[in-house]
Amino acid sequence: MTKRFVKVYSQGVVGSGADIYVDRETGVNYLFVWSGGGGGLTPLLDREGKPVITAVSDEE
Repeated sequence: MTKRFVKVYSQGVVGSGADIYVDRETGVNYLFVWSGGGGGLTPLLDREGKPVITAVSDEE
């Protein structure tokens, strides 16, 4: 079974951080930011406000 979302980037310090995930079905990139006990997820946008899309292949 292939995971639908794959983490492609991670940055953080103790207690907070940011990760970028790619949806392997659509190619849409998502930014997940967290700090302490909370966090949020949003599509990653380019300069024009459009979602960042990564090319996806059918291969695993």
